[in-house]
Amino acid sequence: QVQLVESGGGSVQTGGSLRLSCAASGYTYGCMGWFRQAPGKEREGVAYIYTANGDTYYADSVKGRFTISQDPANAKTTIYLQMNSLKPEDTAMYSCAADLRSCGVVWPALSYWGQGTQVTVSS
Repeated sequence: QVQLVESGGGSVQTGGSLRLSCAASGYTYGCMGWFRQAPGKEREGVAYIYTANGDTYYADSVKGRFTISQDPANAKTTIYLQMNSLKPEDTAMYSCAADLRSCGVVWPALSYWGQGTQVTVSS
């Protein structure tokens, strides 16, 4: 059974940090990533990681502030998103997504999704 479970969201002040976690079950995945959606806005692909070799991609809006990584012991099922220098515009529901195929083939249309975790950044 496929299940993606996110954790680590919360409320912080501008400039603060949070670390999101995503644990996936059911398969080993070729691509895992993070998306976010704020009220009234379109969903945005924040970052992804090729689980086979660790190559990463970041949206321009988070480049230099966010880091996506893998759990070394569970590289194809568990990822993290370290978020530093958070801004109010980072406030959104953050969701983890995964796919059996390579990120280059499927991004941003990944097949499996978690329920999301809320991140709120206050000024």
